[in-house]
Amino acid sequence: MGGTRYHHHHHLLFLHGLLLVLVIWVTTQHKHSTHAMPPPPPTQCNATGCILSNCYGIWNDRNDCWVPKILYPTTEDELLSAVAYANRNKLKLKVVWGSHTIPKLACPGTSSPGNALLISTANYNSSVVVDVADLSVTSDAGVSLRHLIDKVEEAGFSLVPSPYWEGASVAGIISTGSHGSSWWGKGGSVHDHVLELSLVVPATESQGHAKILRLNAQDPLFNAAIVSMGMLGVVSKVKLSLEPRFKRSITYNFTDDAQFEDEFMDHARRHEFADITWYASRHTAVYRYDDRVPLNSNGDGVYDFLGFQPNPVPVSTTVRAVEKAFEAAKNVNGKCTMAASFVGYKKLIANGLKNNKQFFTGYPVVGYQGKMQTSGSCLYSPAADTLSSCAWDPRIKGLFFYETTAIFPASKFADFIRDVKKLRDLKPENFCGVDIYNGFLIRFIKASGAYLGQTEDSVVVDFNYYRADEASTSRLNQDVWEEVEQMAFFKYGARPHWAKNRNLAFVGVQAKYPNFNKFLAAKKQLDPQNIFSSYWSDEILIGKEAAKGEGCALEGQCVCSEDRHCNPSKGYFCKPGLIYTVARVCRYSPSSMA
Repeated sequence: MGGTRYHHHHHLLFLHGLLLVLVIWVTTQHKHSTHAMPPPPPTQCNATGCILSNCYGIWNDRNDCWVPKILYPTTEDELLSAVAYANRNKLKLKVVWGSHTIPKLACPGTSSPGNALLISTANYNSSVVVDVADLSVTSDAGVSLRHLIDKVEEAGFSLVPSPYWEGASVAGIISTGSHGSSWWGKGGSVHDHVLELSLVVPATESQGHAKILRLNAQDPLFNAAIVSMGMLGVVSKVKLSLEPRFKRSITYNFTDDAQFEDEFMDHARRHEFADITWYASRHTAVYRYDDRVPLNSNGDGVYDFLGFQPNPVPVSTTVRAVEKAFEAAKNVNGKCTMAASFVGYKKLIANGLKNNKQFFTGYPVVGYQGKMQTSGSCLYSPAADTLSSCAWDPRIKGLFFYETTAIFPASKFADFIRDVKKLRDLKPENFCGVDIYNGFLIRFIKASGAYLGQTEDSVVVDFNYYRADEASTSRLNQDVWEEVEQMAFFKYGARPHWAKNRNLAFVGVQAKYPNFNKFLAAKKQLDPQNIFSSYWSDEILIGKEAAKGEGCALEGQCVCSEDRHCNPSKGYFCKPGLIYTVARVCRYSPSSMA
């Protein structure tokens, strides 16, 4: 026992030392320009074809996506020609920019891979036109979110909504229903600020095999096209509404979590860009007080979210190695030490808020909208610099995680949190694994007219948690995350975010969208040959559980119903949930082993 205690103590001392290195590095980085190794391109090509990967390195089923050919249009006419080429040659067609979706939406998977074509919009990014009189901006599909925001702000305007992560294209953001957080005005979803949309779709031979549709809010196809997951056609141009440039003031309040399920609605109604981060193992709720302030308010702050800053490669790899060691040793307390250190550090540096672009000196932090909403400083760098990167860069063996994102009707959210608290209270340390990442991030989405958007004011909860390197490896406390996941999607009928989640989150998804048949009718009208469908996107859209096999529950491909769906040889068996007893989860139970 003494030896075990010594090793445990040694791990914790090492971990505190590691975190100290991180603190020192983050503090000193402000004195230098930020450098990071840019993320790898999503496609790698050779003489035989190209492999598409997502930015985390591995797709849900851990197979790469192969295509024989990729086209890189630079204009709308070239995009039109590419769609015509695919239609004329009866090829499956998908579009990619940075490949940040967790499901394989960009993979044109077919029974015969040679019959597929990929279009990259990475080079279709030259045009951003601000219309001062119309309070709008029209952008090419491949323009990055950061470039769009910077152009808009230079012209004296602000884009009101945007996701927290800026490493995505304009078309990718709206197609997947990406969002910030707001119940005010038009709300936090970018697609609800779209005024017009151009879509390249298949056409008859006499029309040249492809045509461009210019859609606005009066068009019956508009609400299908603004959140389409790339399944109706290729978005070519997007026109978004703007407002005169404004500033925001942000304060984080780290407080006790006792009442937050009763207070979230009031919080969202009181602050335009409110959110809440919940660290369940720490009994801590962090309220984001975030509102507009006059343009002449003092302050030139930025929000450089800690999780999206460039991390030194040794720090990312060591944090991963320590977490893997705790997993292997089933050391929950080690994970709790990590969680306590990380949450304490986030409080110290205000989660990455910086006064006057330098470092955090105190609340409130006031800055221009374009610098206070979205971040991603780990994206930018000279390629030669390999000292730091995004923490999840697949080339460095850094962080590797799942992301579950559930969207609840506001009226059901409090009961969900009460259930999660009951599960937490049985053994709070079981929740430390999620608090190492970002806890439960709670945001607000307003009701939308989009057929695949939210039909009522909704609350979104995101949580990230450890994913094993190998698909067959069981995870510490995996039963807890499975129970929370099943509670969200099955007990409370939450909708999955289209660009995130494990496959089981999409089971029964069509019944959760009252306008789903209208979306399918639009698809039939615009893409009668189904060239924009694939095995992978159908799996999400149709929401069928995968065929059950050995270990299928380990990666969320199925809900277990037999022990073999878990990993009985390692002591993981299919058991009922502890609070939501209808759930079926893979729980470590060494006493059940023969």
